[in-house]
Amino acid sequence: MGPLVPDLIGNELNFVVAILIGIAFGFILEQAGFSTSKKLVGLFYGYDFTVLRVFFTAGITAMIGVVALGHFGLLDLSLIYVNPTFLWSALVGGLIMGLGFVIGGFCPGTSVCAAAIGKIDAMIFVVGGFLGVFIFAEGYPWFETLYKAEDWGNVTLFDTLGTSQGIFAFGMTFMAVGAFWFTTWVEKKVNGKENPELQPKKLYLGLGLTLFVLGIATIFMPERRTELLADAATAVSNQKMDVTTIDELAFRLLDKDPKLQIVDLRNATEFQKFSLPNSTNMTLEELFGKDASKILSIKNKHIVFVADNEVDEKKAAYIVEELGYRNFSILEGGLSFFKKEILEYKPAGEPKTRQEIDTHKFRQRAVKELPALIQNAKKGAAPKKKSTRVIGGC
Repeated sequence: MGPLVPDLIGNELNFVVAILIGIAFGFILEQAGFSTSKKLVGLFYGYDFTVLRVFFTAGITAMIGVVALGHFGLLDLSLIYVNPTFLWSALVGGLIMGLGFVIGGFCPGTSVCAAAIGKIDAMIFVVGGFLGVFIFAEGYPWFETLYKAEDWGNVTLFDTLGTSQGIFAFGMTFMAVGAFWFTTWVEKKVNGKENPELQPKKLYLGLGLTLFVLGIATIFMPERRTELLADAATAVSNQKMDVTTIDELAFRLLDKDPKLQIVDLRNATEFQKFSLPNSTNMTLEELFGKDASKILSIKNKHIVFVADNEVDEKKAAYIVEELGYRNFSILEGGLSFFKKEILEYKPAGEPKTRQEIDTHKFRQRAVKELPALIQNAKKGAAPKKKSTRVIGGC
């Protein structure tokens, strides 16, 4: 399953869901006629474009779904695995697979589907596929140079083209609708009649128009991460935030308050050098992910955002408030102010008022006890496990 936010489906349930999706996928392939090689190769001869329509529809549906879920913060796009691009092996492999598709009448997925219902030609195709995998595995030392040539990394088309995710999604949707219309026209020319599977025509014209409208909608659905990060930079000046004073934070640390959870927004290097007890390191970008959701959603916890300055803390507070979280505050003056006034406390003069005397006594205690607490917490802290991209893909 995709990395949903919040984490609705755990790792164990993932396997059950995967089995159900696999069964549904095979059923749909068979019902769409993909267990028949004649229907599959019709794409190359111009008399049947069902393959193009089905896979284009599946791809566009998934793409619009990902854009929409990302826009509404329900999917952690940073955890979606993108297959690495090795240009020359992709071109050579695509050529080999294309020839195999035309000659054998199946692709790897459809061959298994057809073999499952007893098609002998599909069974032979599956055996040939396993033979090809075996030859590649045994001959890998000879193929490795070609296989790894022109490594582009985990790139996406919209990044490569320098366009936004929404505009690219609209372009792909426009292309799909155009391809549906064009292939229907080609089928009519080749077969000399209308495709009976695309009747009534008004229904399919309506579906095409609906798809086109959804494609237009993707332009106005930027990834929520990008949108909120941009808004946070300008919104913090007018935003009123709950503030935790440096003395309050120091007291809660000394009291070992179990309800306190600190989210440290600095980079990992600075966090490793110095961090407060009960701290979790997290960047502004990571506030949108599954790991942040697990922390920010804990009941009866008070989140305190700390950074070198209040500006970054306010950005984080604005983002999590827009994401729907509550019960958080920012640290007064930032972590640099906390270090100066608490951990490196030096009285400016003799305290006079009752409040100044109490503050002086407390900070003298804090400057003695807090460094030991910080050191002990650092020794006993276990490395935080973060969600990673799950390797996979068709």
